[in-house]
Amino acid sequence: MTKKDIYFFIAIIAFFLPFFISSSVFDFYIGFNKEHGMIMAFVKFAILATLGEVIGLRIRTGDYYQKGFGVIPRAIVWGFLGLTIKLAFIIFAVGTPAFLAYMGLADAPILMKQSFSFDKLLLAFSISAAMNLIYAPVMMTLHKITDMHILENGGTIVGFFKPIQFGKHFVNLNWNVQWDFVFKKTIPFFWIPAHTITFLLPPDFQVLFAALLGIALGVILSVAGMKKNK
Repeated sequence: MTKKDIYFFIAIIAFFLPFFISSSVFDFYIGFNKEHGMIMAFVKFAILATLGEVIGLRIRTGDYYQKGFGVIPRAIVWGFLGLTIKLAFIIFAVGTPAFLAYMGLADAPILMKQSFSFDKLLLAFSISAAMNLIYAPVMMTLHKITDMHILENGGTIVGFFKPIQFGKHFVNLNWNVQWDFVFKKTIPFFWIPAHTITFLLPPDFQVLFAALLGIALGVILSVAGMKKNK
């Protein structure tokens, strides 16, 4: 561990420490999160998922920052994706139990409001599986395209707001890595189990936990990047 790693982790601890040692700060967070869930979804993902990408950059290159990486554009993208993730959480948390009730499991819609049970665990798994198999590939592909757009435009804010060449980036996307690693390995072996835990948490903490998983995503993306370079 180098000095820059120590300074980096000290900064992270200093940022999050008030939420743990100050009840007023924590209570403010809980109250604001309840009243402005979509705003907080944007903020959480903009901060935490971008932090994950910065850590991923450190793993991949040895540096926390490189010219052209585009920290601010990436934060904007993650904030927007955070809004869609919050939307997906609501849709699949309601829609999956409703579908299971339609298929004959009449008590599915009320299971998530009850205490922990094996049936509740299976329902959380079903919600996670539905979301990650239907929504996640689209979100992951969109994220990769915006990532390519940011790098192509030098990581600048002005360049970020140029029209995205979706067709060009979609064709040039490394589908061997995207399909064989990101889709086939991370979705069934990491994201579905991880979001099963997410849907067992109280609703106010689900998006926060999902955003914290963004740090893990940064590591996954760095591994995917190293696979691409091999």
